Amino acid sequence: MKYCRLLLSPLAYILLTFNLCMNTMAQTKIVLQTTAGDIKIMLYDDTPKHKENFVKLVEQGYYDGLLFHRVIADFMIQGGDPNSRNAASGQMLGDGGPGYTLPAEFSIYHFHKKGALAAARLGDAMNPMKESSGSQFYIVQGKVLTDPQLDFYVNSGKHDPFTPEQREAYTTVGGVPHLDNAYTVFGEVTEGMEIIDKIAAAQTDSRNRPVADIEIIKAYLAE
Repeated sequence: MKYCRLLLSPLAYILLTFNLCMNTMAQTKIVLQTTAGDIKIMLYDDTPKHKENFVKLVEQGYYDGLLFHRVIADFMIQGGDPNSRNAASGQMLGDGGPGYTLPAEFSIYHFHKKGALAAARLGDAMNPMKESSGSQFYIVQGKVLTDPQLDFYVNSGKHDPFTPEQREAYTTVGGVPHLDNAYTVFGEVTEGMEIIDKIAAAQTDSRNRPVADIEIIKAYLAE
């Protein structure tokens, strides 16, 4: 293998390295098998702390049996609270976790478009460093925005100027741009976007918990 490598031209070696990196990224996929259907998620390599932590918890079976305990239509669906496992009807949820947080890993390349996977966290007053929950996450549903609406975010100081990629996504598939650079986005849905819509449409109580439980039956690494 070492001798074959010497036969590669510099360009061929760069292309080979790039393809190996892309293959590695493609392998970092998680399936959330839920009572509403399956959701497949790709984790980003350039948010390594969040990726490694999520994979670790999945391999431990941490998410198996947990609920989507907070659901808001046109916004997001949230899960990952260990206290939601076998939770009684009407029980207040959202405060549980593994007992640690993760440092923020913000990137202009990862933003809150529809299907984005991001880490939940405590508010700024209690969490000025914007550290992420060790286990709670949300998946964005959001809504489609217009260019004038995005311009308003920028002109009012609520968002930095949108990149062309961000503007394209928010005006086509939609999302929630006001969360950008405030919560770490560390993956995205690649299959099962209709399941996100189905869960987001669930009837909820006054605390935004679905009246009929929506459970993560099993989370596992995809082949």
